[in-house]
Parts: sequence; C-alpha cells; structure tokens
Amino acid sequence: MTEIRFETREIGSLAKPVWRVKSFAGRPLEDGDIAEAERWGKKLSIDDREELVELLGKGDFGDGELAAIDDWSSLYGLRFLEESGLDVVYDGEQRRTEMYDHVIRHAQGFEQRGTVRSFNNKYYAKAAVVDQPSIDAPYDVDEYKFIAERTDKRVKIPFTGPYTMVDWSYDEHYHRTGALGATAEQRADARRRFLLDVAEHVIRPNAAAVVEAGCDWIQIDEPALTTRPDEVEFGVEAFNKSVEGIPSQRRSLHVCFSDYSLLYPHVLELDDCFELQLEFAQRDSRETGTSREERPGYEPLDHFKQHGGPDVGLGVLDIHSDFIESPELVRDRVIYAADLLGPERVHVNPDCGLRTRSWDVAFEKLRNMVEGTRLAEESLNRAHAGAR
Repeated sequence: MTEIRFETREIGSLAKPVWRVKSFAGRPLEDGDIAEAERWGKKLSIDDREELVELLGKGDFGDGELAAIDDWSSLYGLRFLEESGLDVVYDGEQRRTEMYDHVIRHAQGFEQRGTVRSFNNKYYAKAAVVDQPSIDAPYDVDEYKFIAERTDKRVKIPFTGPYTMVDWSYDEHYHRTGALGATAEQRADARRRFLLDVAEHVIRPNAAAVVEAGCDWIQIDEPALTTRPDEVEFGVEAFNKSVEGIPSQRRSLHVCFSDYSLLYPHVLELDDCFELQLEFAQRDSRETGTSREERPGYEPLDHFKQHGGPDVGLGVLDIHSDFIESPELVRDRVIYAADLLGPERVHVNPDCGLRTRSWDVAFEKLRNMVEGTRLAEESLNRAHAGAR
C-alpha cells in the first residue's frame, strides 16, 4: 500500500505587518514597528533584511519606497508560510487590501457606496454594480510571478469568487428586471445574470492569465456560498463559469462558516473541482480523541461520506481564536476524517485565512498543524503496516 501523506496548506490571508500598514497609511513608524521587521526577518531567515530596516528608518515614503515595502511584505508572508512547514504556499495576500475590495479596485462597472460592518468589528467598503462588470486587464499576474520566482514549493493562488462578489454588492443595474413587483423568476434571473457576468468577465480572465503565467492551482473563495440556500446552485454554476476553459491542474473551492448540508446535491455538479476547503475546527471540541463523540465539529463530513464528490480540505485550526491547537489535537482531527472518508480524500488546512490573528499566534498554530499532520501520518501508516 502507498504510504499515507497529507498535503498541508494555508487558505488565504495573513495579517499585514504593522510596518506595512502604517507606511501605506502615511502614519509615522515607531521604533517598535521597525524592531518587529528585524525580529521576524531574523526568525524567518530573510536575506538582506537590513535593507528593509534601513528603508523603514527613513520614513516619508514615496511611490518607489512603498512599492519596495510591498515587495518586502510579500516576501515576509511567503517565508512565514514556508518556515511554518507548509507544503503549498502563497504570501498571505499581503498586497491585497481585502478580498472583496481587491476585486472591486480592478473591476469596471462598480461604484463605491460606503463602509459596512462584516464581523468582529471588521469593515469593508461596499460597492454597487451600475453596469456590466469587466476588467481592463488581469491584475494578479505580477503578484503570482513575484512569489513563484522566490519559492521552490507549490503555489496556490486564491481568487474571491463571483457569488461572494455579488452577495456583498448592491445591485443598481441588474435589478431593473428584478425589482419590487417583479416575479420571483425575474428576480432570480437578474441575480443569475449578475453572477455569470462577474464570473465570465471579471474572475475568469484574471485567473486564466495567472494560470498562463505558470500557476497550476487556482482556489475560488466563496465564504458567502450558502447565505441564500436557494441560490447555491447559482453559485456552483458561477464557479464552473469562472474556471471554464482554464487548463489548471487543480481547481478548488473554499467555503466557510456554513451549513454544509446545503451544498448537496449541487456541489456534485462542480466541473473538475479537486477539493472543497471547509471550516470544521471552530465547531469542534478542544479535547483529543478520534471517536465520533469526541469530534462533534466534524459531523458534517457525513454528507461527504454519503454523497461523494470532491476531496476535502480539512479545517483543523480555529481562526477566530488565539487558542493554540496542540499537535495531538490536530492529529486526532485528521485521523477521524481519514478513517471516515479514506486518507486519499483528506488534505489539511486552517478553517479559513488567519488574518485576524497575530503573526506569533498564526505561526504557532501553523507549525502545530504541520506537526500534528505528520503525527497522523505516522499513526495511520503504523496501523496499516500492522494490518498487513
């Protein structure tokens, strides 16, 4: 039997270093901010980090200096994920303001309408669609190339999905045929056209260009996918439209903090989707153990056992807490899922992006995730060897 090996990866965003945040906001850097750049540069074994420290010490940054700081932040994020031991890396979306705003900034057909609260006192600038969405040119190619040229590890690039873009936007264009007084069918048709236009004219051309540049794994992020249960099938159709004709080796779909029962049977219609990356740890016990009673947060895996479908990117870290999962807890979560679904269908990641956690907490969480995954491999390989 082939030796069991679980692939580890992050899902998306990391917090941005304070020296990057303040530099771009035009706020003065304190000595402690620059010391953080030195501390993490040393911890991550970043070459020539003294150049960054010297740059930050100057203050009063022009466009050229800010571009250099952006590069340094991306490099720090990349090395952070490499040094945590992950098999698949990116840069923690260091160049992106926020997953929704990042797309809106590069898309045509939207206008800003103000700031709204999302969760945990986090806010985002909400836009309205006022014309058919499109982009003038791909906007993530340079970001990908910078990372790919600086790592030997596999790279996975995340893209905010069309359903989330639509659900988080006001509609001042398509609603003309789906406004008050319209039939339910007319409103649904307006929503669907909005979705498919974003998928075809915003998400797909950007993702296709990144794949053409050499990336072989694209991840579509849809945290909002089950917000409206009657629209999950639209979200699946929009995923398919987003990746249509793109020759990437892997396409995956990330969904979090949802009722996963609502995904079925619709996700069985996903076109060549390698895996669903899902959140489980936040709803799980913090005690070790591999019985069903000891792993209540992983009960939704029953749907994947029953219906089949894509592989599962197993969320094993609670990204909304500073609680540091022990390697043994991660081990047991992985073993439970592998025993239920088969190890070939299980891959390991946090519940979601770790941007709400400090770098110290996120680093320890990820290191323990990798160590716990290796413990799970050892345990399962021993058990299988003994069974032969």
